[in-house]
Amino acid sequence: MNKKKKPFLGMPAPLGYVPGLGRGATGFTTRSDIGPARDANDPVDDRHAPPGKRTVGDQMKKNQAADDDDEDLNDTNYDEFNGYAGSLFSSGPYEKDDEEADAIYAALDKRMDERRKERREQREKEEIEKYRMERPKIQQQFSDLKRKLAEVTEEEWLSIPEVGDARNKRQRNPRYEKLTPVPDSFFAKHLQSGESHTSVDPRQTQFGGLNTPYPGGLNTPYPGGMTPGLMTPGTGELDMRKIGQARNTLMDMRLSQVSDSVSGQTVVDPKGYLTDLNSMIPTHGGDINDIKKARLLLKSVRETNPHHPPAWIASARLEEVTGKLQVARNLIMKGTEMCPKSEDVWLEAARLQPGDTAKAVVAQAVRHLPQSVRIYIRAAELETDIRAKKRVLRKALEHVPNSVRLWKAAVELEEPEDARIMLSRAVECCPTSVELWLALARLETYENARKVLNKARENIPTDRHIWTTAAKLEEANGNTQMVEKIIERAITSLRANGVEINREQWIQDAEECDKAGSVATCQAVMRAVIGIGIEEEDRKHTWMEDADSCVAHNALECARAIYAYALQVFPSKKSVWLRAAYFEKNHGTRESLEALLQRAVAHCPKAEVLWLMGAKSKWLAGDVPAARSILALAFQANPNSEEIWLAAVKLESENNEYERARRLLAKARSSAPTARVFMKSVKLEWVLGSVGAAQELCEEALRHYEDFPKLWMMKGQMEEQEGLAEKAREAYSQGLKKCPHSTPLWLLLSRLEENIGQLTRARAILEKSRLKNPKNPDLWLESVRLEYRAGLKNIANTLMAKALQECPSSGVLWSEAIFLEARPQRKTKSVDALKKCEHDPHVLLAVAKLFWSERKITKAREWFHRTVKIDSDLGDAWAFFYKFELQHGTEEQQEEVRRRCENAEPRHGQLWCAVSKDIAHWQKKIGDILMLVAAGIKNTF
Repeated sequence: MNKKKKPFLGMPAPLGYVPGLGRGATGFTTRSDIGPARDANDPVDDRHAPPGKRTVGDQMKKNQAADDDDEDLNDTNYDEFNGYAGSLFSSGPYEKDDEEADAIYAALDKRMDERRKERREQREKEEIEKYRMERPKIQQQFSDLKRKLAEVTEEEWLSIPEVGDARNKRQRNPRYEKLTPVPDSFFAKHLQSGESHTSVDPRQTQFGGLNTPYPGGLNTPYPGGMTPGLMTPGTGELDMRKIGQARNTLMDMRLSQVSDSVSGQTVVDPKGYLTDLNSMIPTHGGDINDIKKARLLLKSVRETNPHHPPAWIASARLEEVTGKLQVARNLIMKGTEMCPKSEDVWLEAARLQPGDTAKAVVAQAVRHLPQSVRIYIRAAELETDIRAKKRVLRKALEHVPNSVRLWKAAVELEEPEDARIMLSRAVECCPTSVELWLALARLETYENARKVLNKARENIPTDRHIWTTAAKLEEANGNTQMVEKIIERAITSLRANGVEINREQWIQDAEECDKAGSVATCQAVMRAVIGIGIEEEDRKHTWMEDADSCVAHNALECARAIYAYALQVFPSKKSVWLRAAYFEKNHGTRESLEALLQRAVAHCPKAEVLWLMGAKSKWLAGDVPAARSILALAFQANPNSEEIWLAAVKLESENNEYERARRLLAKARSSAPTARVFMKSVKLEWVLGSVGAAQELCEEALRHYEDFPKLWMMKGQMEEQEGLAEKAREAYSQGLKKCPHSTPLWLLLSRLEENIGQLTRARAILEKSRLKNPKNPDLWLESVRLEYRAGLKNIANTLMAKALQECPSSGVLWSEAIFLEARPQRKTKSVDALKKCEHDPHVLLAVAKLFWSERKITKAREWFHRTVKIDSDLGDAWAFFYKFELQHGTEEQQEEVRRRCENAEPRHGQLWCAVSKDIAHWQKKIGDILMLVAAGIKNTF
């Protein structure tokens, strides 16, 4: 045994020995190290410890506080720049020199902070803005979509599908608790076993619900006094009649509890037992604290100055908007006591009070303020019966006979005969009221009205309305010769009485006369005042502006009078005659236009356009001989005029007088040989089928006018029509040598090559044309379309990008670029196009077509209207508009577009010219061309 005993047992441990250190079993504490566990409320070992230190918990708190006070001087709490996080000397005393040092350091910090404050704040602001731009809020990201919600129509909103219910079946279809009525046998059975109460205590009604003021539920306040139950006296059977009575009593009690304490009327619907919740919703949107503050301020104002009416009114309105109507009424009635002479307070009180109470308030107000017109008017408004209103107003007129407002209100309620009598008295009491005089004049007979107006002029010599009314009266009774005299006398009289003649006011009066149908008065006023206050050199410009203004206000007779006066002053001004003629054409009759044009050509015989307008008017009316005679007179006044020659030719050719037209053109070529005359001669022979004669004439013309591109075009087209492609190419090439800047010639040559299959040659021609005519959008457009027609869409897109770089503000290029894009990108492209060319008709037309393709009918129609308004000469826009209305519009809308197109007489547009310039359609009218172009349009965009 001794051999097996370890030699170190019983020996002292070596120096520095820690048990378990070799195998890592250190760092934990056992119960034997710290002693037994103790509760916080256990007493400490020291039985004489002072209060606050007698339990284990108190000792632990003290030790924890001591640890907190110790300075944390750990390396982890040290910073190279700032030092330790806390103060190194926080445990030391804080003396006066410490406080002084802290104040100095604080002042230094503040000074240093102010030096760069603005720069720092600016930098922080920029950083925030940059951050917001890079990482916008969700609200900002969807702001554009929110704005588009304003454009959603009611039909689109209603067509949005409902969100499906994603809940499971049990949640979607909850099983409600089933309530089964208790059978009468149950009551009868239990009545035998116990007593119950059948009557409702009256105090339950007073104190609400089924609770009595004493605890005990449904027990009566005095136990022991029990009623005989729901059984009839002397029997054990159930009395169902008494159950019904009890139920009715209970329901009556509940309904009476929710009655309105203010007005005494219930706010409960007795049939459905539904409370009107609107009375409980506050109408104000402010913060409750703001309302309390406002209430306090107003109370202070009322107490400081109780005789200040606005304070009482503001207080009442504050209570009104917060829903406390009765408080508002009480306040305003208090205000009437404090400010009995304030009209506004009484009117506010009448507004806040209900019907009959308001009448009483107004009656009280009248006793305090018998001269207040507004209170009398309010009293009349409160009356519902016409007789009562009349009685109130007549009583008011006894007290305030010189009030125009009261007289007007009283007269409006009377029949015409009684009104005339009242107005007779009214003008005596209020002789300076123009309205009363004029109203009386309207009700009187012609003779009496003249007397009334004369009296009115004596009493009010400075008012122009009396004079204009007198003029209208004379005109209405047929004395038109007196109208001019009255207006002239009016101007003289008003000037004599020191009245300044305001030209704008008189013109406005004339426009009102025009709308009222008093044409003679309107024209007389215009003639009298049109020249007042205008410098001589500004007369023409100002009068034309006045005429346009009258047309805009739909006062056509005023505009006609201005033109007539201007033509008297400027009889030889061609521009004035033209403006007047266009006015008659747009707003007058054919007879008035022709009469004006006859006078115009008499004063301006050299104005070809006036002769042509007259001849066209006669021709459109079907009077061809009269049109010929007008043109004959025009020839006499303007010999060898190209315009008149060509107009005469057009007149004959349109009326199928081809031989006459040929003779006229032959005469024109001999007496007035111009390029246009030769061109019309060639075209006439061409359309009549004499191609040989046309070619001969064309050759003759080109010998004289080789730099006129249209002749070369016609020559090439005739050769092309005959199927002679080589000769056509030669004609176009020769034309381009003479006219290298003619875009149509380049296009014709390019299309000729394309039609015969020479795509490469067509491409080369267009490149050459672009070199000779840089920044020409039509040539770029043809290049793009050439590649697109050949199926090379990528090359077309590349060319379009180059074209937009060279011609960034070309509407035709942008409109084509929109539809070169795929459908999702078209909208973005259209926005870019509108930014570059906001008012270009081609871009507007492209946007309209875009909306059309997206089936946004209303928007498409709006953009079509905008397009034809900006450029009514673009035939393509009218054609697309008409096609759109054929598909989506009514017959009236289609006819409206056609009528407007015929009035506009468009001449340009690629699709339009392709049809209108075709010799097969040379006699077609505008309406027929419109239908042909629209028929050729396909909805492939």
